[in-house]
Amino acid sequence: LLYSVEHHDDRFLITTNEEAKNFKIVQAPVSAPGKENWKEFLPYDPEIKIDEVNAFKDYLVVSERKNGLPAIQIFKFDTGQTQNISFDEPAYDVSLGSNHEFNTTLVRLSYSSFITPDSVIDYDMSTGTRSVLKEMPVLGGYSKTDYVAERVFAKSNDGVKVPISIFYRKGTKRDGTAPLWLTGYGAYGVPTDADFDPDRISLVNRGFVFAIAHIRGGGELGRAWYEDGKLLKKKNSFYDFIRCTEYLVDEKYCSPKQIVIAGASAGGLLMGAVMNMRPELYTTVIADVPFVDLLNTMSDPTLPLTITEYDEWGNPERPDYYEYMASYSPYDQVHDVHYPNLFVTAGLNDTRVSYWEPAKWVAKQRTLKHQNRILLLKTEMGAGHGGLSGRYEQLRDAATEYAFAISTLGNKEAVGKTGHNTKSSQSQ
Repeated sequence: LLYSVEHHDDRFLITTNEEAKNFKIVQAPVSAPGKENWKEFLPYDPEIKIDEVNAFKDYLVVSERKNGLPAIQIFKFDTGQTQNISFDEPAYDVSLGSNHEFNTTLVRLSYSSFITPDSVIDYDMSTGTRSVLKEMPVLGGYSKTDYVAERVFAKSNDGVKVPISIFYRKGTKRDGTAPLWLTGYGAYGVPTDADFDPDRISLVNRGFVFAIAHIRGGGELGRAWYEDGKLLKKKNSFYDFIRCTEYLVDEKYCSPKQIVIAGASAGGLLMGAVMNMRPELYTTVIADVPFVDLLNTMSDPTLPLTITEYDEWGNPERPDYYEYMASYSPYDQVHDVHYPNLFVTAGLNDTRVSYWEPAKWVAKQRTLKHQNRILLLKTEMGAGHGGLSGRYEQLRDAATEYAFAISTLGNKEAVGKTGHNTKSSQSQ
C-alpha cells in the first residue's frame, strides 16, 4: 500500500492505492487523520492513474495519466467545479513544476513534445489563460512548422491496442521508403513520453521517421499496463514492440529493410529479446548498457540490485520464474541465426548493469559462424549507467550511434549531411 499526503488548511488530502490500483484521493482532518475518518475526495477511476497532487488555497491540481498521455486536472474547493488543461499536440509530456506559493491562482507546469522544446508555463486557474515563461532555445534556425507529430495504435498479439508516438519532418514520404528509428523501454512502470530532444532533429532531417512504442511494462496506461508487462507476463512487452514495428511497416511509415531499434538498460533487454525472436525484422540494433544476462544476474543475490528486482523479473529460485526468464533472457537465447547489425555500450563503473553483461553477450555472438553484419562493443572506462558526463561527450555518443545506424543502412553519405538547409541539432 502506498500513500502520499498533501496538507490543506485543517485537512490532509491523501493519495492512496488502497482498493484503488491507479490511486484515489481521500480527505481527513489534521486532528484525526486515521482511516476511520477518511472521506472520499476524488473517487477511484480504473481508467485514470493519479501521479501527483499540489494543493493551493482555492484549488487542488492533480497530475494524471489518461488514455496513455499525461494530463492535468484542477478542482476548485468551494464550488467543486473541475477543469482540464488541454494541449493541442497529439503526443507530449507535461508535469507539475515547482509550486511553492499557496495563496495563488497560478500553477507552474513543465511541458514539451517532439516538436515543442522544453517549456515553463504558468496557467491561471481562475481565468484559464496560460503564459509561456521560457522555452529552451534550439540552435540553427529551428522551426516547429517544419515537423509533424502523430499518435497511432497497433494491435498486439492478444488484441490489446498499443500507442505509438511518431515524429518526422514535413515532406518525408509515407510510401514505405523512409528509414525508421524505433525505441522503447517497457519496464518498472516508467512511462516513456513524447518529449523534446534536439538530437532527434539531426536524425529526422536526414529523412528518418522517429517513433516510440509505448509497450506494456511501462506506465503509460496506468498500473495494470505495468503489471501486464512484468514477471510471468514480461513477454507481452516484446510482442507489443514487434507488433508496433510491423504496424509501421504495414502502414508504410518506413521501409522494411531500413529499421533501426534502440533501447537502454531494461530497454536493452527489450532489444536483445526482440532481436532473438525476430532477427529478420530489424536491420540495426542499438543497445546501451543492456540488461541482457538476466538469468545469471538474478541468480546472484550478492549483486546490489538483485533482491529488490525480484518484484520486477521474478526470483529464479522458483522453478516457474526460472523457466520463464530462461525462455527470453537475451544472453541465454542467442542462437546461430542471421542477426542484425549491433552496436552495444557498457560502463566499467556501472552498478546497475555490470559491464560484463554486455561484454559476455557480445562475446557469445562473436562465436557464431553464419554472420554477415557489423558487431561493435564500446566500453566506457570512466562511466557508469548513464554514460559519460558532460554535454559534449553525450553529444558525441549520440552522433556515434547515429553514424553507425546510417552507415549500416547503406546511406553513408547521410552521415555528413542533413539533407536540408538547417543545422538545428547540437549533436551534428
